[in-house]
Amino acid sequence: MANVIDMQLMRYINLFSKVSRIDTNTCFVYNSQIIFAVPKEAVSMAIGKDASNVKRMRDILGKKIRVVAMPDRENRDELATFVGDVVNPIEFNKIEVKDGSVTITAGRQSKAALIGRNRTREKELFGILKDHFGIRKFRIA
Repeated sequence: MANVIDMQLMRYINLFSKVSRIDTNTCFVYNSQIIFAVPKEAVSMAIGKDASNVKRMRDILGKKIRVVAMPDRENRDELATFVGDVVNPIEFNKIEVKDGSVTITAGRQSKAALIGRNRTREKELFGILKDHFGIRKFRIA
C-alpha cells in the first residue's frame, strides 16, 4: 500500500492537527472536498463543539471539509460505512468486498454520480481504496 502524501496534503494535515488537536495521517481529496479520516473515538472531538473546528478550517482553506471515521483495515464490514461516508449524499444499494476486489451496486442516478464526468469520481474513489485498503479491482455496477 503506497499511501503518498504530497506537500499540499501535508499542509492540510498539519493545519488539521493544530486546529483540532487530533493527530491523523489520512487525508485525501474527493469531489473537491478535503476529507480527514480519524479514529472512531476521536471523530466528535475532531469536528469540535458545534462543528467549530470544521468551520474554522473551511474559513481558512476556502474548501469544504469533512471528517469521517477510519475503519479497521481487516474489517470489511466497516469498509461499506466508510465508502458511504466518503460519497455522502450519494447512496448505493450494496457493496461487495471479495479478495481485494470491491463492487458497488447502485441505481441509475447514483451510478452516474459515483462515476462522475470523465470518470473522475470513480478514479478518486479507487485511488482512496487502493492506497488505504489495498484494493486491486474496483467496479461500479
